Amino acid sequence: MQRRSFLKGAGVVTVVVVGGGVWRAYDQGVFSIGQGPAYEPWKDWRNNSDEGGLALVRAAILAASPHNTQPWLFKLTNSSIELFIDTKRNVGALDPYLREEHIGMGCALENLMLAAAANGHPATVTLLPCKLGPIPAEPRPELLARVDLASGKPEETELYDAIPRRHTNRSAYDSQKPLPPQFVETLRRLASEEPDVKIFLFTADADRKKIVEISSAANAELYSDPDVERGSDQWIRTHWSEVQKLRDGLTIDAFGLPPIATAVAKMMPLRMLRWAASRGAKNEYSDLMLSAPLIGIIAVHDRYDREHCLRAGRIWQRAHLLATARGLAGRPCNESVEMIDHEKALGKPALRSSLLGEVLGDAAWQPTFVFYMGYPKWTAHASPRRSIESVVL
Repeated sequence: MQRRSFLKGAGVVTVVVVGGGVWRAYDQGVFSIGQGPAYEPWKDWRNNSDEGGLALVRAAILAASPHNTQPWLFKLTNSSIELFIDTKRNVGALDPYLREEHIGMGCALENLMLAAAANGHPATVTLLPCKLGPIPAEPRPELLARVDLASGKPEETELYDAIPRRHTNRSAYDSQKPLPPQFVETLRRLASEEPDVKIFLFTADADRKKIVEISSAANAELYSDPDVERGSDQWIRTHWSEVQKLRDGLTIDAFGLPPIATAVAKMMPLRMLRWAASRGAKNEYSDLMLSAPLIGIIAVHDRYDREHCLRAGRIWQRAHLLATARGLAGRPCNESVEMIDHEKALGKPALRSSLLGEVLGDAAWQPTFVFYMGYPKWTAHASPRRSIESVVL
């Protein structure tokens, strides 16, 4: 089953809550959205500014990551923080080279750097060069970067202040409300100081429709592969107790459903959710993408260069925080690039690479991350977060 329709289809079912249903609603967290231990990191992330490096880690773990896998680990000293990727926290065949996991690590690094400046620790980062390969047979933590901390004057920015409000918004957007030109121009310039990263922005109907067609076809083909579906499904959390215990993955609360549909979906057993998903609208994902007035593509010179992945992740986190600070929302729609990985892993012709290359019109740049932005119709909810104790070595 496709992750994009897995929970969206739940909205086609109506449930009357009576008797034992009230208990199930309580048990499934219908009345507890954003509450419990799994959500505390969003609330206490800067309650203890005297924690030194640990305060920076509290900001870092609120970053985006694919399927909310949260693959980060941190090792702290008095003057530095080392950033590791936990390679066992992966989505399998959907991300066969851990390219997206490394982009997620870049997101965490961006949050950490923003927090360092805000807490009076001017920081310099050293990235360890490497080329991405297949998922290791014996996954283990790998060192990606070292952040050296100095002392200085605290400098908070609008991006830092937006950290606890940045959530992926999977609801429909207002297609009739264009983005402010000033925001679009600021977004376009976010990677101006990164020689290996560039943002391409598309607002014209014809351009967006072409990208949506490529993405929709890639989505359908990807999730026809049982290995991809299994890798994705292992990160879907449908039980409230599971959310609170594991504190990761994709939850019903974060899938962008209207409030009533969210409550209904949380009360449905897995088998009914699967049935509901199969009854969803055929072009639902395409319609969602087209509801956004802007689609962006983050490109690099080499999508399988680890440094380029980390830098691309920093730019996506920066872009999402900027949107949040300006009252906008954003969501990844990365199936077309995932299909590039998929075709490469299976030794197939590079069809999606060619199609996306035509969209960019510049052979010097390789797409590695696709997203869309706009004004959302529903407020996004927070996703669960692992505890500090579980991510510090």
